[in-house]
Amino acid sequence: TSLPELFTSVTAARKGNADIAIGNIVGSNIFNILFVVGFSALITPVAFAKAFEFDMWIALASSFMLLFFVLPTKALERWGGVAMLLSYCGYLWYIL
Repeated sequence: TSLPELFTSVTAARKGNADIAIGNIVGSNIFNILFVVGFSALITPVAFAKAFEFDMWIALASSFMLLFFVLPTKALERWGGVAMLLSYCGYLWYIL
């Protein structure tokens, strides 16, 4: 389900609409985490496997990493993007 967000965000960014690109990604993640998981828990308790704990720490670290790169300049520079992509590659390497 991330491919549509990726396409929409890249298209918006290429057209100079970075605010739409970021809003699309952030809004989608907030919706998935808060609404989808919350609504699912209304229907039945949502159990999380022990292995998921690692992913929650990665999600938290990713949020702090984004803040670290964006807060000083109010922009995500290329080197920050490279660092984030390399971090994702490291995460994939670890879980596979």
